[in-house]
Amino acid sequence: MSEVLNTPFIGKHIALGAKMAPFAGYNMPISYTGINDEHAAVRNKAGVFDVSHMGEFVLKGENALDLIQRVTSNDASVLEDGKAQYSCFPNETGGIVDDLLVYCMEKNKAYMLVVNASNIEKDWNWVSKHNTKGVEMHNISAKTALLAVQGPNATKIVQSMTSMDVLNIPYYSFVKGTLLDIENVLVSATGYTGAGGVEIYFEDIHDNANKIWDALFAAGAAYGLQPIGLGARDTLRLEMGFCLYGNDIDDTTSPLEAGLGWITKFTKDFTNAAALKAQKENGVSKKLVGFEMIDRGIPRHYYIIKDASGNEIGSVTSGTQAPSLGKAIGMGYVAVEHAKAGTEIFIDIRNTLVKAVVVKFPFK
Repeated sequence: MSEVLNTPFIGKHIALGAKMAPFAGYNMPISYTGINDEHAAVRNKAGVFDVSHMGEFVLKGENALDLIQRVTSNDASVLEDGKAQYSCFPNETGGIVDDLLVYCMEKNKAYMLVVNASNIEKDWNWVSKHNTKGVEMHNISAKTALLAVQGPNATKIVQSMTSMDVLNIPYYSFVKGTLLDIENVLVSATGYTGAGGVEIYFEDIHDNANKIWDALFAAGAAYGLQPIGLGARDTLRLEMGFCLYGNDIDDTTSPLEAGLGWITKFTKDFTNAAALKAQKENGVSKKLVGFEMIDRGIPRHYYIIKDASGNEIGSVTSGTQAPSLGKAIGMGYVAVEHAKAGTEIFIDIRNTLVKAVVVKFPFK
């Protein structure tokens, strides 16, 4: 078994008494004061997530955009400098290699791909396999640190540390410059919590990690800033209906089944485009839906979804007791005839059919 890696903030997490666990090959904080407390901090004030385990690839050269266009489903040609987009790598069999963010550093010349931690090697190999035109590729994952500062007070805190205009970064945009006295820092607004805020990418050299962490908490003391673990990250994204790779999307789920038709652009050619276009024209047989529980019970990953007669119609991919909403919610794939909002479905919880209803994202 390969060794579990640490992020540059491991000492901070341990000093704060975080509950640690292996995640995607890294020793990561799951919670500090408790998931509900941390969730509320992000929704109402501000929280810091260590997401340095994520992967970052830089693609450079005259054929960089061409490569991105061929391996991703979204249309990266629309990106101008300082803009980002959500996308996915379709595989050759109708599923998804990974979902990712594409950052345009210099239009037609330089891009950064941000991928899921558990898929870094897989994604690198996938993009490399399609790199037939000599695009310069750099895997900067190991030397890149990443903090997500999320919540209504997040931008005010980060703004106090830099002359970059952090308060006015449009959604899915970024700025690059100096933060504290650290150069080449990228601050973006892509968010995975639905609570607003920014992400801070910087090189893990010298004492940058400690410097930024300490300055954030000094500036954030007046704003209720708290460290947040992966547990609350999951409940926050689930309330928004955001997919988590490995749960809600994977190598067997198509972007169209997952409700990601909006990032699947048939105005260009990409991996498996013809098959996905045919799927769009013919219609999907199953669909990812959100649901809230009517009867008492918490849905969990892999629980079976049934109709009123007890026939299996799908399965749960994510579920929790939603801290902000005070009710149990979930996501799962169901046969398309059961996917309409308002449809009653039943979750098989320990051989008992527990009633739920299909709802639209985000959960309310």
